[in-house]
Amino acid sequence: MSYLLLQNFFNAHPKAALGFSGGADSAFLLHAALRCGGDIKPYYVKTPFQPGFELRDAEHVCGELNATLEVIAADVLSEPAVASNPPDRCYHCKHLIFTTIRCRALSDGYEILLDGTNASDDAGDRPGMKALRELGVLSPLRECGLRKGEIRRLSKEAGLFTWDKPSYSCLATRIPTGMPVTEELLDRVAAAENFLFGLGFSGFRVRALPDGSARLQVAAEQMEKVFSEREKIKEALSTYFTAVTLDLSPRMGERT
Repeated sequence: MSYLLLQNFFNAHPKAALGFSGGADSAFLLHAALRCGGDIKPYYVKTPFQPGFELRDAEHVCGELNATLEVIAADVLSEPAVASNPPDRCYHCKHLIFTTIRCRALSDGYEILLDGTNASDDAGDRPGMKALRELGVLSPLRECGLRKGEIRRLSKEAGLFTWDKPSYSCLATRIPTGMPVTEELLDRVAAAENFLFGLGFSGFRVRALPDGSARLQVAAEQMEKVFSEREKIKEALSTYFTAVTLDLSPRMGERT
């Protein structure tokens, strides 16, 4: 039924540009679109908000699907409404990114613009959704009622390596509202998280704080690992932050 609904969507929209992140949702959407015979071109907007592995994953997925990935660099921090980090930062950032994609896509002959929002995503608490609506971006997964769990199941059946890839929100979500976002701060967060990935952690966040310190959030099942690796973590992350504290409330689900 899921593929039938998507087939109907792509019968109605056979040619489109896709805002592509390389995550589970956009990877499955690209796979499904190509399977349904769509002429879909993926566009990845490279900004300081994404760690390097996101682009590598996007390139990997497109390579496996024989899709040509268009990479566009965007200086999102040149937009004051993004760099100042107001409560609606995500709106301004999303608007800039998809406007950038739209300009390139139109020059390539693609008038319809898609994204990978799924039916599990809550439009009510995501300012970026407002930008998508204003720009007329279509969300096939959401329109066809596909939720995250089903997308992961179908991705696994399709052999996509992204089927169990953890959700990874942009690095700017690690910085509290009102605290200015700088490339240097984003680089420190990314470096700290890369170190933790190297130790085998997943589903965690390193939250920068205004006093120069950071707060580490991990899933309940990884708390014990944090304590066993405490000295390594303390030594490495002290390179990037004045101090690091552990949030004793475990991080739950696929939140930001």
